[in-house]
Amino acid sequence: MKIDTEARYAKSHEWARKDGAELVVGISDHAQHSLGDIVYVDLPKVGANFAKGAAFGVVESVKAASDLYLPVAGKITAVNGALAESSDLINKDCYGQGWIVRLAPADAAEWESLLSPEDYEKIAAED
Repeated sequence: MKIDTEARYAKSHEWARKDGAELVVGISDHAQHSLGDIVYVDLPKVGANFAKGAAFGVVESVKAASDLYLPVAGKITAVNGALAESSDLINKDCYGQGWIVRLAPADAAEWESLLSPEDYEKIAAED
């Protein structure tokens, strides 16, 4: 299992990485591996606001559909439009080209409350 050591994680297997004042969000290597081949991603609209833990989209794979949950509250500033044509980018590069959304966090301190890479590895190993 690959881990992005620059990111923080939610128990629901999403990651968030700081990029200036914004956060980039995606799903972890563990999550994409568990889902299998991803065939579709339902993305939110730019400008939408979501609470921490709110479902903001859906990832569909050949195995199942899974809701995506925001690890922190915020306003969506960008979506990864490349996923519309190539949703398998999440399988190929979940921490890079397979990012899902960018957001302006409502409270920057919420990032600090997310799981460290080490703590997330322990949870993912038990899953």
